[in-house]
Amino acid sequence: MNIKLKTKIGAALLALTIATTPAFADNHHAPMTAAEKQASFERDRADILAMAGDYKVQFDMAETTSWRDDYKPIKAKISGGHESVRVIKDTGTEIVLQHLLVAEHGGKTFVIKHWRQDWIYQPSSILVYDSAGKWVNQDVPQAQRPSHWSQTVWQVDDSPRYGGIGKWKTVNGVRSWTSNGTARPLARRDAVRNPVYDHYQAINRHQPTPGGWIHWQDNTKMKSVDGKAIPYVQESVLNTYRKFDGYEVSKADDYWTKTQGYWQKVRDQWDAVISENSGVTIKEEAHTGTVISARLLEMGTEVSEGKITEAAAVEEARTLIQGATGKRSTPTASTGAASSSADY
Repeated sequence: MNIKLKTKIGAALLALTIATTPAFADNHHAPMTAAEKQASFERDRADILAMAGDYKVQFDMAETTSWRDDYKPIKAKISGGHESVRVIKDTGTEIVLQHLLVAEHGGKTFVIKHWRQDWIYQPSSILVYDSAGKWVNQDVPQAQRPSHWSQTVWQVDDSPRYGGIGKWKTVNGVRSWTSNGTARPLARRDAVRNPVYDHYQAINRHQPTPGGWIHWQDNTKMKSVDGKAIPYVQESVLNTYRKFDGYEVSKADDYWTKTQGYWQKVRDQWDAVISENSGVTIKEEAHTGTVISARLLEMGTEVSEGKITEAAAVEEARTLIQGATGKRSTPTASTGAASSSADY
């Protein structure tokens, strides 16, 4: 074969290779202009704020893949209910969404204060789950902050559950926020069974839909053994929020109007303990989360029904939180029943 022919064949093969090499979405992009950054920020905010509203919710939970020969996945579970989500704080770079379950039992409608999600733009630190009953503040590297949002999820009594950081993106025309891998304690639905695993490693994803939004959780259920985490089973959780107001929405708003002052001061107390100790250690139990959760929720109901004053409830809440954490702290001035088996 002469040199010219070899050269032509080589060039043809090179062209074919280039033509068939897949293009990846994360190839290098030119830096965004200031206007593009602002537009991106505003779109992120819109997606977060769009989670507020009134919904029919379905919680789908399924252990899908066992990582051990000696473990059999449990039966999938589906539950649901009605949930109102309210924006209780919006400073521009911090958005707080409070979830309120509205349920019926024995012909009576009642409200359960549910989970809370706090979103912070370009955070310097995140409160993360460390080990049984312990959460710590973790610094976010400077390089990881630009255009990223942290999400911190709080339990029904405003004690912490888990935190993560990620970036809102548009892929194939679909908007989503996906967290980094995060540790989190067992949900009540697992904790009450006394399973072999003792915590999750999870990835969290939020996506707006035409009729509401979805919350995906990809959970690896782990067991801590001699300082190592052993995977037992993979679980997929899909919480679907569909806009719906065919329930007593006014009950949720009435409850929140009457109790928001109480819950603000409860949050202040948790925040003070966390700030002063760069985290928090809390006594927990399977059925309620923290050992004080049931009483904190009960006082919320009593405040809403006028059975106890807000001041008395706040004072007792402060004592309970100090006792459960072993810390005494003074909150800074703020600006601005039964637990659920749902997963969040």
